[in-house]
Amino acid sequence: MNTLRSEQLIPRPVEEVFAFFADEKNLEALTPPWLNFKVLGKSTPQLQSGTLINYKLAVRGIPLRWQSVIEDWVPNQRFVDRQVVGPYNYWHHTHTFAPHPSGTLMTDVVEYRVPGGVLGQWLGGWYVKQDLAKIFNYRRTMVEKLFR
Repeated sequence: MNTLRSEQLIPRPVEEVFAFFADEKNLEALTPPWLNFKVLGKSTPQLQSGTLINYKLAVRGIPLRWQSVIEDWVPNQRFVDRQVVGPYNYWHHTHTFAPHPSGTLMTDVVEYRVPGGVLGQWLGGWYVKQDLAKIFNYRRTMVEKLFR
């Protein structure tokens, strides 16, 4: 299992930051343009436990469909999405939002497994790790711009 962890201090109240991330359409602004990421729809009017979200994107030029389910939903504290259909053998993303004297401390923990078992990890694990680092660095930069 691979883990990516990212923390970012955002100079806004938890309620505002959580509300922004609770709107799946905002993912499009936070995702690098080279992924051609687009939200296709969701199964409920608002995100909540059990909501399914459908996306399309392109990884290294290969078009993919992705579906995630919201497994855990605690407003203004955390939510968890898990890949149902997509490029990973396993994807579990925990988003937490904690009050901080300077605003909100947002923490992302992504646990993932690349396809192909040990061979897939050996051949592609490093590329996936690098791609995810670039994606989360882009996201960090966009969050800084959006929450100035």
